[in-house]
Amino acid sequence: MLNDKQLDRYARQILIADFDIRGQECLQAATVLVVGLGGLGSPAALYLAAAGVGKLILADGDQVELSNLQRQIAHQEADVGRNKASSAASSAAALNSDIRIEVVEKSLTETDLSALLDGVDLVVDASDNYPIRFSLNRTCIEREVPLVSAAAVRSEGQISVFDPVRGGPCYRCLYRDEGEQSALSCAQSGVLAPVVGVFGSLLAMETIKVLTAYGEHLSGSVLMLDLKTMDSRKLTVPRWKHCPDCGHLA
Repeated sequence: MLNDKQLDRYARQILIADFDIRGQECLQAATVLVVGLGGLGSPAALYLAAAGVGKLILADGDQVELSNLQRQIAHQEADVGRNKASSAASSAAALNSDIRIEVVEKSLTETDLSALLDGVDLVVDASDNYPIRFSLNRTCIEREVPLVSAAAVRSEGQISVFDPVRGGPCYRCLYRDEGEQSALSCAQSGVLAPVVGVFGSLLAMETIKVLTAYGEHLSGSVLMLDLKTMDSRKLTVPRWKHCPDCGHLA
């Protein structure tokens, strides 16, 4: 139940006819785990906090570096050297004191994830390496939790929703080779600051859509955008019949 202050705070969302109070109450009741509080996780966490997600669990084992400040908007100059999850939690709490925030100041393992997903309604994958992404995929399937995942580098990025328990492919159906250790990194390839802002915002948007059943989310599709040329593609991702992670669900 929303109180008068919350009705005022979220009025612009509640005004949307097919979102309204029902959608806002869904957000208020939700718990979301955000893995990675860098370029993608920063705007995702801030928008989810501002939108009124009831509880955020923020996980990252890295410290804020000066070079992060060009794009990781949850962190300030004074946060250099501070743990990213803790820094982002302070920024999110400053936006919205109504929500609950839990901080996990470590790089997660698959063992950590299984326990951490207790009571979690959705996971946001804003990580920067393949091992944790594949671990997230397996654990989310096991715990029947939707996974929203994005990646961005240079001027381009992509985003998708993976929820094979309820139909559609999983992350492993799209990226079959688990042998890679890391994706293209911003440190090696560069990235323009607003690019991660766009895809971090899309992470928040897809999360809100899944949690509230608002609109059509990207399960079964991957959206690819190049912000240099404004080219966009939305591709259908087929389910991999022999996927070692989700094949048993078929």
